[in-house]
Amino acid sequence: MTLIYFLYSCRSHLLSSANSLISCPVVMSSVDSSGDGGKWLDAHYDPVAGLYTFSSCIDLADLSGDRESRLVVGDLGTGSSGMKLKVYRGTALISENSLLDLPAGLVAFFMDLHEPRIPAVAVASGPCIYVYKNLRPYFKFTLPSLDINPLEQDVWQQAREGQIDPVMLKEMLESIRKKADVPLSVRSLRFLSLESDQVDEFVQLYKQQPIRRQTVITCIGTLKKSTADEDGISCLVIGTENSNVFILDPEAFTILCKMSLPAVPTMMDVTGQFDVEFRITVACRNGSIYILRRESEKPKYCIELSSHPVGLVRVGKNMVVGCTDESLQGFTQKGKKLWKIILPAPVTTMAAMDLPTRGLQAVLVGLANCQVHLYRDKNLLSTIKTPDTVTSICFGRYGREDGTLIMTTKGGGIMVKILKRTAVFDAMDSTPGPPLAQSVRLNVPKKTKLYVDQTLRERENGLAMHRAFHMDLSRTRVAAARAYVKALESSLTPMSSSLSKPLKMNAVVQGLGPSFKLTLNIQNTASCRPIMNLAINFLYDNNLYRIRNPYRKIPLLVPGLIYPVETFVECTSDKGISDIIKVFVLHEEKSSPLLTAHINMPVSEGLVLS
Repeated sequence: MTLIYFLYSCRSHLLSSANSLISCPVVMSSVDSSGDGGKWLDAHYDPVAGLYTFSSCIDLADLSGDRESRLVVGDLGTGSSGMKLKVYRGTALISENSLLDLPAGLVAFFMDLHEPRIPAVAVASGPCIYVYKNLRPYFKFTLPSLDINPLEQDVWQQAREGQIDPVMLKEMLESIRKKADVPLSVRSLRFLSLESDQVDEFVQLYKQQPIRRQTVITCIGTLKKSTADEDGISCLVIGTENSNVFILDPEAFTILCKMSLPAVPTMMDVTGQFDVEFRITVACRNGSIYILRRESEKPKYCIELSSHPVGLVRVGKNMVVGCTDESLQGFTQKGKKLWKIILPAPVTTMAAMDLPTRGLQAVLVGLANCQVHLYRDKNLLSTIKTPDTVTSICFGRYGREDGTLIMTTKGGGIMVKILKRTAVFDAMDSTPGPPLAQSVRLNVPKKTKLYVDQTLRERENGLAMHRAFHMDLSRTRVAAARAYVKALESSLTPMSSSLSKPLKMNAVVQGLGPSFKLTLNIQNTASCRPIMNLAINFLYDNNLYRIRNPYRKIPLLVPGLIYPVETFVECTSDKGISDIIKVFVLHEEKSSPLLTAHINMPVSEGLVLS
């Protein structure tokens, strides 16, 4: 009886655990993933899940208050139909709601202080934000309508009254589109794109309806209102097609703040609190990144990129941007460029990897070559190989497991990986390159009063100091030129200036005294012409030195060979002084020397000791 009860309990436990992927230890640790150094576990992979989405339309949130996070996905469907909001628990689809338009972004946020603390889900789709609470539709917010071009309104009014025909209407709208400052409405733009046989039907169908010009939402984020707590109330931050950024009140859904941008925003990252200080980093369609701050209607900083951004992630106080030129770049929050690395393939998606329990902050980068790279700053920590190109990445708490990585693929598949508790990311996993100490900022001392005074003096007397510097530089150049000309005229250079007889000579003095051995190494530097009829003459003080043969001839000098000429010099003075011996290389038919060398003789130590 005890055995039967034990088997029944095990069966019940396995059936209940199968409903939750993360709660089942057998599923989590069944197979190790390949190509990642054994740091990740393959928890689940469904290649035919039919899930088509991007990183901006995927989030993790505890939607039931049971401390188990669900996966919330805005599914794009086929692009024209089948758009849905899906919620997964483990591997099972537990909720599904249809969407009227393609989702541009999805976030989970706390909109009130009611208990239990359950977040709501906001889905940006077209010009509207659909808010779901307890997995049910709760509220719909629509962007305010834009101003209509008065000329466009008058033209449609004339068409409604029958004063102009559709052909004339099209010509007038085309003229307004080229000259007007206010863009045309969607109805007029669609009318201008029609063929000639379709314009009559279009005018009869829409001429009685009022004209509306509506913008659409391009990106969405959340901003804490007054506290930075994890379950604190958050405001919605949205970017629109008409280059505006709105901050919405989480309870009344009114516009708290409106800011303008030079271009259409495509991605954003928000940090801070609305009531204290916040910073909104926005990547725009013109290839630039703008940084908005509290109480500023226009961007405070601008980062101009060499190519368009495809991913924007904040890591600590820095920003990491993936670009279309297959590069990953790091910037400070003020726009200063820190580093840049080249990736092996184009970037498809990016996401932040924040694991506070291990003190790890990194960036997950999905590449077009079916790989996902994990970077901490510019150092590669891990590489995950996937069976298909990854289109969206989300890292966080799923179920009851903190380090869960969820990815969707281009073919509609979904993958779930779990970070091993024994996984270690250290410097040995980094790619070769400059040492980490090279990126550490130097501790530059503060400016002293002397430095400031000197800077002010240079600013006030900059022109006079520049002229004095150039005057001294010119004098130095003149002095150097005169010395060079004098050396050439007296042949004091170690190489002769004659093009017909190019020579080079150096001298070596050996011995302690009173007898020295003087060796002259003479070389013909010509390419193929020998030199002959040369002689050497020594000029010295007869009261100090004596040379047996102060004048001697030099044999024929073959190009390239070094000819040593040796002689002995005897010091005849006992005063412990030395002098210069001049050596002249002469041609027998000319009086001016080809080469001159001044040899500083050492003091004769032998006579001093004696």
